Amino acid sequence: MRLSTKGRYAVMAMADLARREGEAARAVALADIAARQEISLSYLEQLFARLRRKGLVKSARGPGGGYRLARTAEQTSIAEIVHAVDEPLRATRCANAGKGCMTRGERCLTHDLWADLGQQIEHYLASVTLADVIGGRLGARAAA
Repeated sequence: MRLSTKGRYAVMAMADLARREGEAARAVALADIAARQEISLSYLEQLFARLRRKGLVKSARGPGGGYRLARTAEQTSIAEIVHAVDEPLRATRCANAGKGCMTRGERCLTHDLWADLGQQIEHYLASVTLADVIGGRLGARAAA
């Protein structure tokens, strides 16, 4: 399984936003995030439109405008961000949950292996918050 740039960039941008929120009282401009994270501004605009629709960020227009987190970094899981930009977290090649990936619709021999892996990834990303990411707490979690 591979997480596409859509999911990775959304998490990178949200982590940048969470870090900046503690530094300033004003909203953060997408152009600033794009420059710091080396992500296309037009791509970020598309991602943030989805994040806003899912209630993860709030936007402010005008001078000093930009984006803010809708909730605290402690309340925002990485899985929520990935799901908000329509990134699938499944590891199987089955396109339909009711059918398998084989030609006649049956499941392949390793289906359960990949399905379980997808669930493990989902649980892990649901257990990690933006606060964990920006606080550098992930290495410690892995060592424990």
